[in-house]
Amino acid sequence: MKQKSIYISICLLMGVLASCKIGKEYVRPELSLPDSLAQQQDSVSFGEQNWREIYMDSTLCALIDRALLYNKDMLIAASRIKEMAAQKRISTAALLPELKAGVTGERESTDYANAKFKQDDEFGAKALFSWEVDLWGKLRWERSAALAEYLQSVEAKRALQMTIVAEVAQAYYELVALDTELDIVKQTLKAREEGLRLVRLRYEGGLTSEVPFSQAQVELARIAALVPDLERKIALKENDIAFLAGEFPKRISRSGLLQDFNFPKNLPVGMPSTLLERRPDIRQAEQKLIAAHAKAKVAYTSMFPRLSLTGSLGAESDVLSNLFKSPYSIMDAAIVSPLFGWGKNRAALKAKKAAYEAEIYSYEKTVLSVFKEAHNAIVNFNKMKEIYDYQSRFEKAAKKYMDLTQKQYIQKVITYLDVLDAQREYFDAQIKLSNTVRDELIAVVQLYKALGGGWEN
Repeated sequence: MKQKSIYISICLLMGVLASCKIGKEYVRPELSLPDSLAQQQDSVSFGEQNWREIYMDSTLCALIDRALLYNKDMLIAASRIKEMAAQKRISTAALLPELKAGVTGERESTDYANAKFKQDDEFGAKALFSWEVDLWGKLRWERSAALAEYLQSVEAKRALQMTIVAEVAQAYYELVALDTELDIVKQTLKAREEGLRLVRLRYEGGLTSEVPFSQAQVELARIAALVPDLERKIALKENDIAFLAGEFPKRISRSGLLQDFNFPKNLPVGMPSTLLERRPDIRQAEQKLIAAHAKAKVAYTSMFPRLSLTGSLGAESDVLSNLFKSPYSIMDAAIVSPLFGWGKNRAALKAKKAAYEAEIYSYEKTVLSVFKEAHNAIVNFNKMKEIYDYQSRFEKAAKKYMDLTQKQYIQKVITYLDVLDAQREYFDAQIKLSNTVRDELIAVVQLYKALGGGWEN
C-alpha cells in the first residue's frame, strides 16, 4: 500500500511539473494595412462567392471540376496533408507514456575445465513503461510546430485550388479568344478572296492596272498565313488545359465564341482586412511563421534538464512452470541536463531565432504581395472597361470607313491601295476588340483570385 501511494504521489508531481510551458505564445506581427483597396469599400467581397457563381459556362465548370480532381499538383498537395497529419499524430503521441511488452527465453550451457555441462535456463515476461515528462513544454512546442505545419499543408492545398481555378478559367478564355480570332481571320479571308475575284475581273476587263491585282494577291496571302499559325496556338492552348486537368493532350470542347460570354460591370471588392482571412496563401505563410516560432521555443527549452521515467512489471524464473510465481517491479527516474556541448545548444537557438525572424519578413512580404496583386487586379478591371468602350468605337468607325472606301473605289474616286488600308484597319480593329473582350474576362478571373475566391471551405 505504501509503494502504491509513492507511485501515485510521483505521478501527481509529474503532472504538476508537466503543466509548465516556458515561452510566450505566438502573436501575429503588427501590419499597417491600407484603409481600402479601392475608392469605395464594400461589406461583401466578390471573392466570397463560389466559383460556380462566377464562371457560369457549363463547359468551363466541367473543366475546372476535372482539374480539381485530377491535377497532379492537387494530388501531391492532398498526399502532403496526409503526411503532415501523421507527423502531427506522432508529436501528440510523444506527450504520452509509452508501453511495451516482451517475452524472453534463454538457455545457457557451460563447460569449465572439461567439467560436466551445466545448463542454466531463464524465462521472463515483462511490460516496459517509459515517459519523458514535459517539464518545460518542449514536447508541447514540438506539437505546436507539427500542428502549424499540418495547417500549412491544408492552406497550401487551398491556395493551389484557388490558383488552378484561375489558371483553367484564364486558359479557357484564351482558347475561346483564339477561336474567335480564327473565326475573324476566316471571314476576312473569304472577303479577301471575293475582293481578289472582283479585282481580277476589272484587270482582265482592262478597267485597272496590274498593280491593284498584285496588291490583292499579297493581302490574300498575308491573311491566309494567319490561319495555320492560329491553329497551332489553339492546339498548344488545348494541351495546356489538358495538362492542368491531369490528362494527355486532347481536343478541348468549348461552348462558343467570346461574344457569347457575359461579365459583370461592377464588382464589390470588400474590406482590405478580409484578405488576411480569405487568402489561403496568406494563412499558409502565417502557419509557416507559427511553426518557426514554435521551433525556436523547442530550441530554447532544449537547454533545460530532461526528466525521464522508466519502469517495468513482470516475472522471471528458471523454470517455465513457475514463471508467474515470481513477479517483480522496477521504477526509476533520470534527469539529464546539458552541461558542456561546445555551444551547440545555444547556436541551435540562435539559428531558430534567425529562421523565425526571416519568416516574419517572409510573411510581411506575402501580405504586401497579395495587396499589390489585389490593387493591380482592381485597376486592370476598371481600366479594361474604358479600353473596351474605346475599342468598340474604333471597330465601328473602321467598319464604316471600310464600307465607304469600297464604294468610292467602285466610283473611281480612290485607288485600291486606299481600300486595302481601310480593310487592314478594320481587321486590326476586329482583332483588338476581340482581345479586349478576352482581357476583360481575364481581368475578372484575376480580380476574383486576388480577392481570395476560388476555393471552398
